[in-house]
Amino acid sequence: MRVPDLSSQRTQVGITIGVMLFASAAALVTREPLVLPVLGLLPLIGIIAFRNPFLMCIGFIMFSFFRLHEAFMFMNPLHIPQMLAIGTLIVLCTHLVFQKIEIAWTRELKLFTAFFAIITVGIFGATGRDLALNYWTDTFVKIFIMVFAIASLARRPRDFGLAMHAFIFAGILIAYVAVYNSLNGLEQVEGTRVTVGRSTGSVLGDPNDLSLVLVFPLSFAASLIMTPRTPFLSRLFGVGGFVIIVWAVLATQSRGGLLGMVAVCAIFAARRVKSRALLITFGVVFLIALFAAAGISGRSSGGSAEAGLVDESSEGRLEAWKAAIRMAAAHPLTGVGLNNYVANYYEYSDWWEGFAKAVHSTWFSVLAEGGFIAFGIFITLIVSVFRITARAVRMCSPQATGAAYNANAYGMAQAIQAGMAGFVVSGTFLTNGFTWPVYILLALAVAMGRYADGIARTSDEVSV
Repeated sequence: MRVPDLSSQRTQVGITIGVMLFASAAALVTREPLVLPVLGLLPLIGIIAFRNPFLMCIGFIMFSFFRLHEAFMFMNPLHIPQMLAIGTLIVLCTHLVFQKIEIAWTRELKLFTAFFAIITVGIFGATGRDLALNYWTDTFVKIFIMVFAIASLARRPRDFGLAMHAFIFAGILIAYVAVYNSLNGLEQVEGTRVTVGRSTGSVLGDPNDLSLVLVFPLSFAASLIMTPRTPFLSRLFGVGGFVIIVWAVLATQSRGGLLGMVAVCAIFAARRVKSRALLITFGVVFLIALFAAAGISGRSSGGSAEAGLVDESSEGRLEAWKAAIRMAAAHPLTGVGLNNYVANYYEYSDWWEGFAKAVHSTWFSVLAEGGFIAFGIFITLIVSVFRITARAVRMCSPQATGAAYNANAYGMAQAIQAGMAGFVVSGTFLTNGFTWPVYILLALAVAMGRYADGIARTSDEVSV
């Protein structure tokens, strides 16, 4: 079969016609007049997407994970996530059919596939099958597809640079809305904790979930600031993003979010501060300062108003973790099912306050909803990401690459490592096991690993 040139004029005309037909169908299905103005841009977007399919992939992540359409409600009628999902699949499948890209298939992706398979099989034995199936179709299957898309499409330093800047930009937009709400007393819970889109039912309407979304781009902003030879404008962009994101996380008053920020900063500080005692001292002082700046003591839950060595919020969290262990013990192979922890809380908890609690822990969430095998694979994946990024940081450093040094590649390697550290720390207190951040980092780590392998092969050929 003859492989068409996706950059040729004839192919681009065909793409334009196809995209316009797809857009027209979308306008008819959605019956939204706001969709029509977008039609004029779609041919151009289609051509750009086929030239660089990673752009479509990044756009989908920005809306699916950062929920931009829920923070800026004027975009909601456009159904952008759905359109980007369809567009991403079309572009990806087209490139696969015409052999323009090769799907990544590494040890880590094999483990992730096994993890996905166990979670999927667990749907059939879930205590609440509808809950599991709905979350699987709405979120988890999209995560599975995008992990392979990111790992396969991110191949060049400019792809890494694009991803870093896009994530920071999305983080700035969400942080801006959070800071605006905080300054104007909008969308708050417990009187002081800011949210985004709580009144409209947004995923960002929980301060802990909002802090999770904000901590993710923080590692990329810090990397732009700290990576050698970063262009001045990019470094300035990173500084601006870092400041407003930290401000927004402070406004959420999420303890998990604050700990995640400290972990991100600690990774970068560890490379520059040789004294471990000084590093630990700085970390403790920084954490205390963040807690004071966030006003944690003023929280109605987990603040100074709750007396005792273990406050009521912490006690409730410990009870939630006990319930998770009991769920895993009762369903050791596949857990109680995806998104089924809350529905099972009453049956497995000794501490009932009249409402079910979230598990507030990534580790116990995976254990309860996925079982012991899935939990073991999940931990292995986390360790694998740290192993890959440690090697990538070493291989892409200025010392190792010399004249071939690329700031985008080295910056991405550092950002993934710091982001995973932030995930591990914040994930101990936030429920992140089946949400986007860790899987985006996994996919980027696989892509970085493949890039580092290319550097190693080039070095070997040069030495020979």
